Amino acid sequence: MPRILVIDDSALMREVLGRHLEKAGFDVEAWMPDSVFEVSERLAATKPDLVLCDYQMPGVNGLSVAKMALKADPRPKVVVLTAFRDPEIEANLKKFGVARVLHKPLKAAPLIEALQEILQASSA
Repeated sequence: MPRILVIDDSALMREVLGRHLEKAGFDVEAWMPDSVFEVSERLAATKPDLVLCDYQMPGVNGLSVAKMALKADPRPKVVVLTAFRDPEIEANLKKFGVARVLHKPLKAAPLIEALQEILQASSA
């Protein structure tokens, strides 16, 4: 069962994402860091296959989380959720190794399909 670490500042979003992902068969831990420096510790503790991260959070953004996550452990895939449709932001995220940028609002089925596709590609 693939393990997903959900990082989002909204408790409701963490709960909703967690519920949908668990229902789809993923092992999920949902969390909000107080600082970007906690990311490497949490990755070491949870050993996720994929990190699903919001782009805009107070004090932390998806790019800094992605950089820290991929520096700490390049194995998990990083997917960033954003309400912004900015090609420059997306290009910057992908430049630093983000596997995919998904746009909010996003329904559960396309999200789960995208995550399964990313995980299958990484295990091939």
